[in-house]
Amino acid sequence: MILTAMAAVALGGAPVAGEVPVGPAAALSMVAEPIAAPAPPTEPPAVAAEEPAAAPPTAIDGEDELVVTARRLETPGDPLETINAASFEFTQDVDRALVGPVALAYARTVPKPVRTGLRNALGNLAEPVVALNFLLQLKPGRAAQTIGRFAINSTVGVAGLVDVAKRPAFGLPRRPNGFAYTLGYYGVKPGAFLFVPLVGPTTVRDLVGGGLDRLVLPTTVGLPFNHPAYSASTGTVGSLDRRAEIDERLRELRATSDDPYATVREQYMLRRQAAIDELRGRGVPTAANEPGAVEANGPAPIAPGRSGPVPAADATVAEPVLD
Repeated sequence: MILTAMAAVALGGAPVAGEVPVGPAAALSMVAEPIAAPAPPTEPPAVAAEEPAAAPPTAIDGEDELVVTARRLETPGDPLETINAASFEFTQDVDRALVGPVALAYARTVPKPVRTGLRNALGNLAEPVVALNFLLQLKPGRAAQTIGRFAINSTVGVAGLVDVAKRPAFGLPRRPNGFAYTLGYYGVKPGAFLFVPLVGPTTVRDLVGGGLDRLVLPTTVGLPFNHPAYSASTGTVGSLDRRAEIDERLRELRATSDDPYATVREQYMLRRQAAIDELRGRGVPTAANEPGAVEANGPAPIAPGRSGPVPAADATVAEPVLD
């Protein structure tokens, strides 16, 4: 009898405590009616305790959530990199919000021949400074060519509005030069790289040289070059024109460069050094301010007084050079 009862329980009776019902009979009985057992079947405590234990330790989770703030590594030649990068970002913000739209509106409003004429005239006014620095670099041939450019464009070119001298009949293209080039020519190191807000990339040497460039006409000629209204008006026009000319390159730089600041810095330094090497006869002639050269004229608005020899969009380089 005892064996019969045990067999009945095994085939379809109430489950033994601690076991899960098995077999067709057990499944049907669970669906058809509730099991009147003293205690519902439960899983072993050990199984329930093991499930949360599978998660990683709390200490590791905390480490995964740590936020690490990266700091720029100091670049040789750029000891003020953190400040310069912040200045670059500030300048870009101002450019996007104000200067860029104004420059493009200027380009749309003012006819291209007028803009080209103003650019030529401003560039022509820089020729005496260019010639002076060629003399300081002991290059009388280039100085003579530059003076010839200035004379032709100031007369035949109607006060420099038309760059007649660069045409094949004369063969006297514009060549950039200035006191920064002269300092570099005689071995003065560039010093720390600087990104001046609303001005653009430069170095200590170039900043000093550019300041000397801007002092020549006001101190030697006087009016109108020493009048604040002249400096403000010509500086504003020149800056808007340069900003409009580099717009496409600037957009490309922002879209493709992982680090636009570092790209601008490297291109600026390479071009300035290449121009000085060419003056020393160590390289081929190079357009330090070639059309669209973002790095040479700053990737952002150029304020009046920007250090640099000539506007970018009209810079050219001669193939044969007479020293």
